[in-house]
Amino acid sequence: MTRFDIYEHAFPHAKLTRSAEGILEVVLHTVGDTLVFNGRAHKEFDELFYQIAEDAENRVVILTAARDDFIDCIDPAGFDFFTPRGYDKIYREGRKVLANLLDISVPVIAAVNGPAVHSEYVLLCDIVIATPDTVFQDKPHFGVGIVPGGDIQSLWPHVIGSPRGRCFVVAQHRLSAEEAKTLGVVDEIVSRERLLGRAREIAAAIAKLPPLTAALRAWI
Repeated sequence: MTRFDIYEHAFPHAKLTRSAEGILEVVLHTVGDTLVFNGRAHKEFDELFYQIAEDAENRVVILTAARDDFIDCIDPAGFDFFTPRGYDKIYREGRKVLANLLDISVPVIAAVNGPAVHSEYVLLCDIVIATPDTVFQDKPHFGVGIVPGGDIQSLWPHVIGSPRGRCFVVAQHRLSAEEAKTLGVVDEIVSRERLLGRAREIAAAIAKLPPLTAALRAWI
């Protein structure tokens, strides 16, 4: 039994498949459909990225989502935003999710298949491929009456520049795929039909490298 056998079916909101070459595909979903991002998924992704990072047989990771949205549907169920203990739980979980995603030593390719309001996941990937209808916007935080968080407020200024990034977050700007590509957030824009195929092409080329060479995130 491999380590992958232990966690392959452990996550209700993530479908995991891995090729013989070690290319791990992670499809975020809710009952096989568009992901509904709620408190349970928030907690689950902490352990998901931890397990991926700890598995030395993963050579490349492709992160995508089911149907037509990357992470656009937000459900407050399972979140407690308005008590100190509840918010502290959200903060600690969110911090660990991002730390564990960063701890994945092999390249992570984001195949962004539509709107992405939880774009911090995308910003922490090494290669970003998007569909033409992809948009980036931080709308959920103000929508429930809280300040921007999840490190969106720090990652966007880091990636696209401090003044522009702060404006993006505070003014809730919508960035199209083309605008995001111009700003260096997106590397390639391809049709929905080509999205996973293109991600797999890049992943296959990386997977041919020697294992320690391919684990370049550990050295950057």
